[in-house]
Amino acid sequence: MSHPRVLPVAPLLAAGWLLLAPCPTHAQTFGTGVGGLVTQAALQADRNAQAARRFDLTLDDAVARALDRNLDIAVQRINPLVQDMAVATANAAFLPLASSGFGMNERTSPNRTLFDGGGLRGTNIVNEQGNYDLGMNQRMKWGGGQYDVTWNSNRVESNNIFTTFNPSFGANMTVGYTQPLLRGFRTDPQRTQLVVSRINRDISDIGLEQTVINTLANVRLAYWELVYARAAVAVQQQALELAEQLVRDNRARVEIGTLAPIDVVQAQSEAAARRQLLAQAVRTLRTNELTLKQLIVGGTSDELWDAEINPTDQPRIEAPPINLEEAIRGALDRRTDVSRVRRELDINDAQIENFRNSTLPQLDLIGSYQLAGQGGSRLVPAGSSFEAIFGGAGGVIPGGYGDAINNIVDADYPFWSVELRMTYPLGQSADKAAYERARLQLQQAQAQIRQIELQIAVEVTNAALQIDAIQQQIEAATASRELAEEQLRAEESKFEVGLSTNFFVVQAQRDLATAQDTELRAILDYQRALIEFERAQRTSLGNAGVTVIGGGGGGAP
Repeated sequence: MSHPRVLPVAPLLAAGWLLLAPCPTHAQTFGTGVGGLVTQAALQADRNAQAARRFDLTLDDAVARALDRNLDIAVQRINPLVQDMAVATANAAFLPLASSGFGMNERTSPNRTLFDGGGLRGTNIVNEQGNYDLGMNQRMKWGGGQYDVTWNSNRVESNNIFTTFNPSFGANMTVGYTQPLLRGFRTDPQRTQLVVSRINRDISDIGLEQTVINTLANVRLAYWELVYARAAVAVQQQALELAEQLVRDNRARVEIGTLAPIDVVQAQSEAAARRQLLAQAVRTLRTNELTLKQLIVGGTSDELWDAEINPTDQPRIEAPPINLEEAIRGALDRRTDVSRVRRELDINDAQIENFRNSTLPQLDLIGSYQLAGQGGSRLVPAGSSFEAIFGGAGGVIPGGYGDAINNIVDADYPFWSVELRMTYPLGQSADKAAYERARLQLQQAQAQIRQIELQIAVEVTNAALQIDAIQQQIEAATASRELAEEQLRAEESKFEVGLSTNFFVVQAQRDLATAQDTELRAILDYQRALIEFERAQRTSLGNAGVTVIGGGGGGAP
């Protein structure tokens, strides 16, 4: 689709930016036709009533202000930060976890038998114990394994005569690793949740981009609607001036007897109708100005909130060539709704992999290695007889906690173990049912993507067709406005020499005002069509998406 021609801009839009300029209260006419619609006194009384500051605003300035101050964009900018916290939360499942503990206890036991350790006198047996533990464990992202490292220390002091070390210092270091071989090897709920949270972070960026694109498109639309509203006021202002001029002319003709008084009444009725239309146009101008302000201010304290916005840019009716096939391909590659659904499909893939993994048997390889140490003052009996043990003199080998540490360092008392542990549910498990359900939902999501891609092609094509149709409307509207101008001049000339009636002059004035507004609306609709064509290649107005499976990391643990 190609449009090599360049269409002319209506003179009204070329001169209309002087419409509300501060000026003396007398009306200065810039000429006849569309170019003569603008008067410096238009709406001056209404603006003086507001006493508002005048703020000249270009389209680029409006866009820059929206990027900096628009509240919808400000709200959306927080979503990626929120998703960053969700990623950090999911990643916390794979951080090392340290633990420690300290405890003390004392137990007093009766000496019931000779071999309880209380001696012949039957002394109560008292054991005092203190322990201190350190540990660290961490779940691994690769392979789904988990390691555990623990260090246990204890000190025991007792009056038991059978105790060899008193006080006794013990230490144990244990290193263990559990590696899943089937279920949990490729993925698990925690790793799935981490993948999903990272994808959601990307989706939040896409959502921000979509909000920015739509907001800036809405700013451009609102800017041109304000331009249209101001120029439409100029159209109604000139129509009112023509009607009032006709009233004055008719009164003069009545005074000299060349016209009936009823023609003055008819002209006054038309002038009253034009005042109503002017009031409606002013109300539309106010509404459109407020719409633009809502998009480009950050609150009621903004400098633009109480100011009068004067849009200074002129719409350009240029028709660049449109390569429809290239536009559709570009839209399918970079539109935010397509990017969103593709990332949502990645979520579904991750969920399905998790559900598939949960249907596998649980087969774990568990290994551990332990080193033990013992230290303390060691009692050595003098003899082997009963008297020697309980009452004779014996030796003491001094020692302490360092002995237990040395035992561990030297690996004096190692212990290791390796085992395989397997669990498997019998019958149709809930995991299998969830997996089959997820597969069906994935097929549904893929069909939804094809549906969205078709909708994108339709939207881009329709936007391009709108540009072509509106260009033809502008040509027709321009021709109609020029003919209306000629018709009005002809009716006024015939009316001057008595060959026409007041009715036909009023009707020609109405036709000219209608043709001027139609041309103006067509020119601004062309700007809208260009904006919508650009938007159709980058995003959509809605939040199209696919059905996301599960809740982000479900499945069997």
